[in-house]
Amino acid sequence: MKQDVFVKGAAHTSIIHDSAVKHVTGQADYTDDLMMPEGTLHGYLGLSSVAHGRITTMDLDAVRKAPGVHLVLTAEDIPGVNDISPNGLHDDPVFATPEVQFLGQPIFAVIAETRDQARRACQLARVEYDELPFSLDAIAARDAGMGYVTKPLKLARGDMAEMESAPKKLQGRLTVGGQEHFYLESQIAFAIPGEDDEVIVNTSTQHPSEVQHMVAHVLDIPSNAVVVQVRRMGGGFGGKESQMNVFCVTAALAAKKLKRPVKVRPDRDDDFQITGKRHDFVIDYSCGYDETGKIHAVDADFYARCGFSADLSGPVTDRALFHADNAYYYPAVELRSHPMKTNTVSNTAFRGFGGPQGVIMAERIVEDIAYALRRDPLEIRKRNLYENGQLTPYHQEVEDQILPRLFEELEASSDYHARRQAVLDFNARGGTIRKGIALTPVKFGISFTATWYNQAGALIHIYSDGSIHLNHGGTEMGQGLNTKVAQVVAEALGVDIGRIRITKTTTEKVPNTSATAASSGSDLNGMAALNACEQLLARLATFAAETRGIAPEQVSIGETVRIGDENLPFADFIRSAYLARVQLSAAGFYKTPKIHWNRDTGRGRPFYYYAYGAACAEVSVDTLTGEYVVERADVLHDVGRSLNPALDKGQVEGAFIQGMGWLTSEELWWDAKGRLRTHAPSTYKIPLASDRPKIFNVALADWSVNRENTIKRSKAVGEPPFMLPICVFQALNMAVASFNDYRENPRIDAPATPERVLMAIENLR
Repeated sequence: MKQDVFVKGAAHTSIIHDSAVKHVTGQADYTDDLMMPEGTLHGYLGLSSVAHGRITTMDLDAVRKAPGVHLVLTAEDIPGVNDISPNGLHDDPVFATPEVQFLGQPIFAVIAETRDQARRACQLARVEYDELPFSLDAIAARDAGMGYVTKPLKLARGDMAEMESAPKKLQGRLTVGGQEHFYLESQIAFAIPGEDDEVIVNTSTQHPSEVQHMVAHVLDIPSNAVVVQVRRMGGGFGGKESQMNVFCVTAALAAKKLKRPVKVRPDRDDDFQITGKRHDFVIDYSCGYDETGKIHAVDADFYARCGFSADLSGPVTDRALFHADNAYYYPAVELRSHPMKTNTVSNTAFRGFGGPQGVIMAERIVEDIAYALRRDPLEIRKRNLYENGQLTPYHQEVEDQILPRLFEELEASSDYHARRQAVLDFNARGGTIRKGIALTPVKFGISFTATWYNQAGALIHIYSDGSIHLNHGGTEMGQGLNTKVAQVVAEALGVDIGRIRITKTTTEKVPNTSATAASSGSDLNGMAALNACEQLLARLATFAAETRGIAPEQVSIGETVRIGDENLPFADFIRSAYLARVQLSAAGFYKTPKIHWNRDTGRGRPFYYYAYGAACAEVSVDTLTGEYVVERADVLHDVGRSLNPALDKGQVEGAFIQGMGWLTSEELWWDAKGRLRTHAPSTYKIPLASDRPKIFNVALADWSVNRENTIKRSKAVGEPPFMLPICVFQALNMAVASFNDYRENPRIDAPATPERVLMAIENLR
């Protein structure tokens, strides 16, 4: 069967995001914009005021008597299981009782006529605690014997005797800060009760099926009684993969008890306190190397602040080890994770999912070697790059290495070598302003390390008028997933994309979905949608061929359907198929091939393929204040054969700025009592438009084609570019190192805030 693929909106073309106009004009409907049915009530969560303690008294009488209050929920009101842990460990209660394990943990909920009434009523609770000892960071927790929240991982390969025999050795400690997701749309859930045990939950989540299961477990009803709907999110970044659960189950529980719709939406300050963040790490590392800068062995311990429960800390800390090599081959390696239990909110998924914390350690080791040998760090990077056929620490063979070409092209386009010499010359003159420049790579594995998540479904209907309805299991959070999947469908069916209506994600249409995470949204859902299209095309071609008595190969389906020598408009052809009782609906499915992983042995192929990239940044530092400016950034990133170059370029740009924020300005800080003090825009600093590089050149490696059979030979783009701005971090290091004639790596911890930069300068002075 032939296909006409030259259609408006086909794959590999830059078309506008399907909701772009609605985004900028305010017409895009988010969960809080949905029309509220008459009688809608509002919920708010009451939070603990100590970091660790046993509740001795919880007097809620004044709360219940407050104006507008209809219901106060506690753990005793839960008909099912008081647990929303996403991992089956049953360590994450909806409402803590009798023990609270972090300051800000939900312990009850108030349902009232208005959100303001519910919020004010929460403050009337009288709760007394028997306070208990607590630990707030990973090292303090280790020293206090707090233990792990989940099973640690060890990766090992090669003979660690290489460490002892190496001509040169180094060791160090790197502290890597966490990060708040700071999605523009806060957490929100809006539950509407139905007949019998049914409930509909409208929410802003990356994982509708998980919400469905959590609501079912807490309400003690089957999953088929719960419908979860997501039209779009105002950002997620991993913060809406598991952290939405408490809001959804609270809204659903209240809605069923009161038989009225209930909406739960926290203030930004409370959202900060209640929800988990990127894990911060303390990494102790050692490395053996030789006079040429070649690495012989690496040994490292990764201590992570995980919070009071496991949440997703197991796979996050696992992935930190998976990416502790970044782009470099370690002949011998031993890596150990330490997912520490702390009396803080449980940290969770965040763009990169532990990968950035592993990558930055690899880059720190390279920089340590370069400064010790008085070499350009780029020389050490290139000397240690993987070659095809070499094994990672988890014993996966690298087969698709393209970094040498990326390096070569970026070195030329960024004029790296001439600019580095100019930076050295500038710094040699002294003065208040110092400069730095760095070029760093990224190699990022694509697939969920929980193998069963690597599956997706899609549902496509062609209506009798020729219009097409597309639904898939992924969620749209601004990244353009819906647009990309629609492009895949348009090209497969040979029709203009205007025929396709992309609908909200709902558990009613595609069951058992995986989270839209791990950069897998387009890979999985695009292939599932393509599978559905192939089923429809086969049926339609068979129908057309049998009707005209020709071979299926003589049928071409598109805007104009060609059946032998006859041409028909697509809508007319579909009408005739409907009248002939041809099934015009198909459920597609896809599972990622080749991947396997044995966590007990630390061996396998957890990733289907790797995405690569490289970036160069130049900075200027005011040595009197520690403040700095990114003068220029050049990025060359690999997305395979791009499904939509404009959307992919936007993802790279956004990831670079967000990663830059993680490494430079975004700092989480808890006081001695365990209270998060950086809980609002006034105290937590994400990058502004004025913080972007003055010159920002971003290009896609348009020659790259995924060697694996991914959707249209594209590669994932959500997470890999997040690690590119490590070049900014290393450029700051170079500027500071100029105070000691580059004899020593300043080893600034992340984030490299102006205060840390200034202190590093003073230390070298």
